Parts: sequence; structure tokens; C-alpha cells
Amino acid sequence: MGVAKPWRFSLLTANQALLQHNKTHNYHSNGISNANGKQMLGRSSSTTGSCSHKRKISLSFVCGFMLFALGLISLLTGHVVSDLEWYSQQLVQRSFYSKLEGSRRRPIDIWKSRYSKYYYECSGRGSHFSSATPEQSSNGYLLIAASGGLNQQRTGITDAVVVARILNATLVVPELDHHSYWKDDSDFVDVFDVDWFISSLAKDVTIVKRVPDKFMRSMEKPPYTMRVPRKSEPEYYLEQVLPILLRRSVVQLTKFDYRLANDLDDELQKLRCRVNYHALRFTKPIEELGQSLVSKMHKMAKRYIAVHLRFEPDMLAFSGCYFGGGDKERYELGEIRKRWATLPDLSPEGERKRGKCPLTPYEVGLMLRALGFSNDTHLYVASGEIYGGEATLQPLRELFPNFYTKEMLANEELRPYLPFSSRLAALDYIVCDESDVFVTNNNGNMAKILAGRRRYMGHKRTIRPNAKRLSSLFMTRDQMDWDTFSKKVKSAQRGFMGEPDEIRPGRGEFHEYPYPCICEKTASDDDGDNNDDDGNNNGTTGGGSGPAGLGSNAKARMDS
Repeated sequence: MGVAKPWRFSLLTANQALLQHNKTHNYHSNGISNANGKQMLGRSSSTTGSCSHKRKISLSFVCGFMLFALGLISLLTGHVVSDLEWYSQQLVQRSFYSKLEGSRRRPIDIWKSRYSKYYYECSGRGSHFSSATPEQSSNGYLLIAASGGLNQQRTGITDAVVVARILNATLVVPELDHHSYWKDDSDFVDVFDVDWFISSLAKDVTIVKRVPDKFMRSMEKPPYTMRVPRKSEPEYYLEQVLPILLRRSVVQLTKFDYRLANDLDDELQKLRCRVNYHALRFTKPIEELGQSLVSKMHKMAKRYIAVHLRFEPDMLAFSGCYFGGGDKERYELGEIRKRWATLPDLSPEGERKRGKCPLTPYEVGLMLRALGFSNDTHLYVASGEIYGGEATLQPLRELFPNFYTKEMLANEELRPYLPFSSRLAALDYIVCDESDVFVTNNNGNMAKILAGRRRYMGHKRTIRPNAKRLSSLFMTRDQMDWDTFSKKVKSAQRGFMGEPDEIRPGRGEFHEYPYPCICEKTASDDDGDNNDDDGNNNGTTGGGSGPAGLGSNAKARMDS
């Protein structure tokens, strides 16, 4: 059984319910008045007149109460609407695990979801999903030039496999971006295990390392290069790209990131999952160093939190937000914003109220302490260049003194990786993926990719700040005691803690909410293995302790 579709509440429905309630109340009030009137027909006219007057007062009171109630709802809309979806999901279409566990309003376990055991990953090939077309019989060769940093390129690689499947083409191992902001000249083979990538997807798509030289020499023209629009539907590829591929035999798609639609047929969505969570395995040296960092964190503490901080100067400038640095900050970020001529003028206050501003390191620390994490909790911090440097990080360090980075843990082992941002990002990816709790201060590519993977691999606790509600709490922090602040933060974060029922089919990026690849156990399901027709163990990935291999992500990466 798939994850249940969430129920959407609306204020219109609430208002209609209130009106219906008042109509019913008014009807019963009139019925009582009429009944009383019949009983008093033999009394004086003054008494009858008094009853009539009372009816008029009752009607006026009801109308006034309705107007007051509607006004009150409108006044409170800004505070209530963000909670309506969460509450409605709890009250309507209750799932199997909620029926078993009882009330969902119990305090949240900040380290682990108690409901994850009722879900498991299920991305196996369906029985009607045909085998890959051999290279000689395919419609031609598809070249892909991925774009952006490591995780942005990861989405492009994942979608490239699906597009090759749609076009019935042979996919050439994608090229990584060497010209983006990070200026990393790493190739696919430097970051990912290319042989595993090819062999693990052999049943789905034929993949080769390069177009055969003999074929290239026989071509009359160089490969046709084009860029498809973002979020293109499969029909676009069949109507616009396939005819060119059939005519030219080799087509290259450039700037390939988020170029495939979010919603696809479930079998194609499951192929996305097989690529992203199984076929894209890091090279052995990267995997070994990443696991060494994980081991060092676990030797110091049984459990640790990984915090992904996106707080680079260019990202802050692009956001249009203000972070309390005075005129110096306004000038510096303003100068960086000039790089983008098309950026609109934004109101920093407005962006913060809308929840569009990344949390500062201090705000991340405040949120975690308010949720209940003590100051002896060990933090692994994954970040690039932090705007403001150590001065910006110091408040977080004071809240969590056990503060570590890959630079602090790896020492000389890290030196060969320093010139390559993609390989450094891969190390952070591994340590964040293996953490007991993953926290992000933004909703960027790495945050989305890891949130989706952690859902798929067992719903490990993943905290995404509810920035819209938290912003007002941070601004009024000095106006309330700590217990009140903590209670309000916990309330704000319900629905943003990585619980299974936060998956909203059809909403959000698929890479963040891979709902077709996550199945819910039913009362008739056994706790044993659930094997699909390809031999993939969907119930206990990598031999983990739960239905989705909870706590065994490393083995899933190495053996999937």
C-alpha cells in the first residue's frame, strides 16, 4: 500500500461549517420560541410581545456572534493556517501505524521517529517494466552535461538515466560541470564508481563510457547540442528530442539540471530512486574516508547531529535577506547582488516573514536547544565559506561545544581533496547521511537530496526549520522566558521533523519527497524480508535493523 494522500483543510470549509452550525443553532432557537409561543397563547398580549422582543434579541445576538466569529477567524488566519494541514493529516485518513500507536500528539522523540518501522523502501522494477534496449538497437547515443555543484549534478544524472529510458537511447556516462561557481575539474570517475553505475542499471538502460570511436569517425556532423526547458514532460522529449536523435544519432543536452518533470509514471519514479539511492555510489577512496569520519564521530558519542550550514556570502546576497550585520553587511551583500542583473528588489523584512531567509548558525543552535538537544550533544557541521567566519560560528559553538568539521577530523587525510569541491561535498554527504539527526538551515540541493534519501532509507530524523514561524519567535525571543520559547519552537516544528506522514504526494520536489518509492506496511505484512523480482531486498536494505534498513546507510551504499 502506498503512502496515504494527505487531506487538505481550507478556511472556506471551516467558515462553511461555522455558518451551518449557526444556522442549525438558529433553527433550534426559533423552534423553541415557537413552541413556547403555542403554550402561552392564552396569556396576555404583553407577554406575547415580550416573547417577540426576546426572539428579535436572540436573532440579533446570533448574527452578531457569527460576524464576531468570522472576524476572529480572519484575524487568526496568519497564525492558524500553517497548522491546518498538519492537524488535518492527523484527524483524517489515519494510517496503519497511527492506529497502532494511538495519539499522535504525544511528545516527539527528537532522535528517532517511532513510526519509521511501519515503512520500507520499495523501488524494485515492476514485472511489466521491459528490459533495456541493447546498444546496437537503440535510437542513438545521449550525451548529458550536468550542471552545478555535486548535489545539483546528482539530480541531473538521475534524470539523465530516466530520459535515456524514455527516448530508448544509449546513455553515455554524464559529464560533470567544470565551469560553475565551484570551478571543480573532477570527472564522473573521480567522484562516482562508474563501473557499478553501468552494471547496476544494466536491466533498465544501456550505459557506455563513450561513443565508439568508429561510430564518431563515420559521423558527417558533430553531435547535435541543445538545451531543453526546465521540468520538461516526457512528451516534450518524444516530440522535440527524439526526431533529432533519430536523424543525427548523437544528441547532447547541456545545462542538465531539473530538466525533467517532477511527476512521472510510478515505474519511472522508481527508476529515479534506483539511480539516486543505489547506482550512484561514491568511489572507494571517498567512501572509505567518509566512513572514517563517521567512525570518529561515533567513537566520541553514541549519537550525533549533522548540521548543513549554507551561509556563504553569495547565497546570502542572492536571498535578499538581512542578518544583523549593519551597514557593513548591507554594503558587502549589496555589491555581490550586482552580479545578477535580473534580481528583483526584495524587502529583507518581507522575505524573513515569508520564511525565505536561511537561519543563522546561532538561530540553528537556538532551535536545537529549544527542541531538547543538550549542550553536550556532538555536532558535525558541513559548510562552505561562512560569511563572517569564526565570529558568525561562535554563538553556535557556545551552545554546542562538541563542534566538529571534516577539517578538524581528517587532518592530513583531507589534503588531496582540498582542490576539489565535489569530493569535499561527497565527504560531507556521507557523514550527514550516517548521522542520527540531520539538520539544515536552508532548502537547497543538498538539503533536499539528503532529506529524500533519509526518508527512503528508513525515515531517519531529518529536521527542516519552519522558518516562517520561527522567524517571529527569534525576533521576540527576549520577550519570553526559555520554557515558553521552547514550547513555541516545538509547536512550530511539528510537521518539519522528518516524520513519515510529512510526505505529500504530488507536492514538493520528487528528490525530497520520493513517495512512490516508499511503501507502508499493512496489518497483514510480515516483518521479514520483502524481495522484488530483481532480488533487491526492499524490507531490510543492507541488512539493517528496521523495514528500511535504519542505521545501515553505509552498507546500502556499498552493497545495494
